[in-house]
Amino acid sequence: MSAPADRQTLLALRVSVDYPGKPSVLRDVTLDIAEGEILGLVGESGSGKSTLSLAILGLLHLKNGAARGHIIFRNRDLLALPQPELRKLRGREVALVLQSPHNSLNPALSIGTQLTEAWKAHAQGTREACRRSILETLEMVSLPEPEALLRRRPSELSVGQAQRVLIALAILHRPALLIADEPTSALDLITQSEILRLFAQLNRELGTSILFISHDLLAVASLCHRTAILKSGELVETGPTERIFRQPEHSYTRELIAALPAFPEHLRTPSAAELSS
Repeated sequence: MSAPADRQTLLALRVSVDYPGKPSVLRDVTLDIAEGEILGLVGESGSGKSTLSLAILGLLHLKNGAARGHIIFRNRDLLALPQPELRKLRGREVALVLQSPHNSLNPALSIGTQLTEAWKAHAQGTREACRRSILETLEMVSLPEPEALLRRRPSELSVGQAQRVLIALAILHRPALLIADEPTSALDLITQSEILRLFAQLNRELGTSILFISHDLLAVASLCHRTAILKSGELVETGPTERIFRQPEHSYTRELIAALPAFPEHLRTPSAAELSS
């Protein structure tokens, strides 16, 4: 995918993160995301991908983490905002989709109740306005029979349906930035493909910027405008996705691409010389 042309920067960060007894989990990571852009963040487990998402959302304190540097979102430094201001921002301007939908949804509450609570957290209006917004969002994520679905509980949904509900919760207030943290890792291949198409659709129709965090290089290749490679807390390479896959510059990036069981179909297969040079 080609990156959006002439878009303003939505998020720009330069951050390091420490945990007690585990310093420098992230070391001077520098990233930016443009309005309407999908940026893929790739790395092995433990490389710091989820830590970066927690830093952006202002949730590091839940794991006793501390961030240094800056995270500028719409001209505000998120690291300098107090928690009450961050709570107003989370879910309304920046939203999160996690990898395990059934663990993320409250099993005791109906889908309708959870969506209603999410709507009321950042909006005011009549019950009818709330219901209309919820039904429009469920239609947007292609969930069938939304009226009946609102009465169901998470345990009554398939994993794919539950993931679409999570995405609906995330886009209910049409956030400018959506952080998708391994959103397809718990899904079968067909459902993965459907969810990736849904993210592309939301990006196209809503103009939502997406930070797509994944270890799945093929998913990143099919969805993202640009790709950033994270290794052991350091950003080793960033660039247009097509360039990253065709002409990887860093040795770690070359190793990742060389390990792919199949090269992305829409990209030319690189020669062995390109990957080893």
